Amino acid sequence: MQFTYKTSGVCSRAIEIEVENGTVISAKFIGGCNGNTQGISKLVAGMKVDDVIDRLSSISCNGRPSSCPDQLAQALKQAKETV
Repeated sequence: MQFTYKTSGVCSRAIEIEVENGTVISAKFIGGCNGNTQGISKLVAGMKVDDVIDRLSSISCNGRPSSCPDQLAQALKQAKETV
């Protein structure tokens, strides 16, 4: 399943995500801090969706209630609910 998640409250504008059989195949951030979002994308590729959610949920950024990693976790939670 491939989908695009519109982020909220962070520098990135969206995340393009591919998930197959409960595993993140790829995650590409549109906007945001390029080096950091590339790093997150490489780290989560091949990880189980539930593990990504557990590790990245509730991470904040510069006093904001969310972050790019948290937005990825929120996107994956939403995707799980729609499947």
